[in-house]
Amino acid sequence: MRQTGRVATVPTAEDRSADVARGVATVPTAEDRSADVARGVATELAGLYRYARSITANEAEAEDLVGDAVVRALERASQYRGEASLRTWLHRILYHLAVDRARHHAHELSDADVEARWRDDAYSVDAEVVVERAESAAELRNALVHLPSLYRSAVVLHDAEGFTAAEVADVLGVSLPAAKQRIRRGRMMLVSALSQQEERRAANADVPLSCWEARERVSSYIDGELEDPARAALEAHLARCATCPPLYQALVGATTSLGHLHDPDTVIPGALADRVRRHLGLEVPDHTLDPASESGSPEGLRE
Repeated sequence: MRQTGRVATVPTAEDRSADVARGVATVPTAEDRSADVARGVATELAGLYRYARSITANEAEAEDLVGDAVVRALERASQYRGEASLRTWLHRILYHLAVDRARHHAHELSDADVEARWRDDAYSVDAEVVVERAESAAELRNALVHLPSLYRSAVVLHDAEGFTAAEVADVLGVSLPAAKQRIRRGRMMLVSALSQQEERRAANADVPLSCWEARERVSSYIDGELEDPARAALEAHLARCATCPPLYQALVGATTSLGHLHDPDTVIPGALADRVRRHLGLEVPDHTLDPASESGSPEGLRE
C-alpha cells in the first residue's frame, strides 16, 4: 500500500513502472496479480483454445476445458507469483485439467508397442501416405487423438504451439530429459498413428548404426541438437538404410504439419468468448443486434 496524506491507495501499474524506473522495489498485491491474470487470459485465449482443440476429441470438449481452465486461473489468480511466464502457467492449468479428465481408451496407442515397433530394424512406413495425411488438419487431429494425453500434450505444445522443451517440462511438471523423451515418443506415435499401413520388411546389412540407434537420434537431429560425429553417423545410416529414410521423411512432414495448427487467426467460438467475458466481468455483446460479434475474437476480450 502507498500512503498519500492519510489515504492509503493501491499502487497502479503505472505507479509500479515508475517505482521500477527509480529503483524502488514493489510487491504486487493480490489485486495486481488478479488483474494481470485477467489480462493474460484475454491475451492467451486463442492459444489455449488451439491447444485444447488439439488434445481433445471435439470442439465441445475443448470449449468446456478452456472454460474450466479460465475459471480455475481466475480463482487462483492471487497465487500466481510469476515464477513461470503467465502463458506457461495458464497452459499448465489446462493440461492438469485435461489429465484429470483423461481415461485410457482402447483406441490409444501404447507407448511400449510403438517403441517396440521403432526398435525393429525392419519397421517402416509409407512416407508419402503419412505426409499427405499430416497435411490435412482433420486427419492430423484424428491421429493425435490416438496418442495418450501426456505424449499428445508434449508434441502439440512443442511442435504446434512453439514451446521450447524446457517450457514443455514446466507445463507438464516433469524434468527436461523427461519432456524431451515425451516429445520424441509423441512424434513416433504420431507417425505410426498416421501410417495405418502394413509394416514393410527389408534387409539392412552393413549399415552404420542399428535402426533403433538411428531412430533414437532422429528427433534430436530434427531439432539440430546432435554433435558432428553423431550427426554424421545418422546421415550415413539414412543414406544406406532401406527402411529408416521414409520414417525420417514422415517425422519431418508430420512435425512440420503440426506447426500449421498454430493459426494466429484462430477464431474463438462465440459461446466460449462470452463465457470468458462473463468471468472477466466484461460486458457480453447482444449477438441479436451485432451478428459479427459472434466471431469471439481475442481483441473483443481486451476491450
